Amino acid sequence: MAVEPGTTVRWLNTSKQGHSVTAYEDGLPDGAAYFASGGFDTEQAARDNWGSSSGGTMYEGQAFTHTFETLGEHPYFCIPHERAGMVGTVVVTENPDAVTES
Repeated sequence: MAVEPGTTVRWLNTSKQGHSVTAYEDGLPDGAAYFASGGFDTEQAARDNWGSSSGGTMYEGQAFTHTFETLGEHPYFCIPHERAGMVGTVVVTENPDAVTES
């Protein structure tokens, strides 16, 4: 997904399974704000809370939003489904129409 700076992205869980939105902290552009459902400040905190109490879980019908300000690629994943390949990237660019999806 490609968006302009200042865009708020909304993830909505339409599944009966619990999911998370968790940024890959080391993959974020310099200066980018960390994001994770549950409001965690680091990837490790999100992983630890998921493992101990399912913290950050988005249940069916729940949403998480984040406003992207920093140009670059912002990779993220779903903690319980990361190994199954539930990952994505938000590309923040001045010209989102020029970005091709892969």
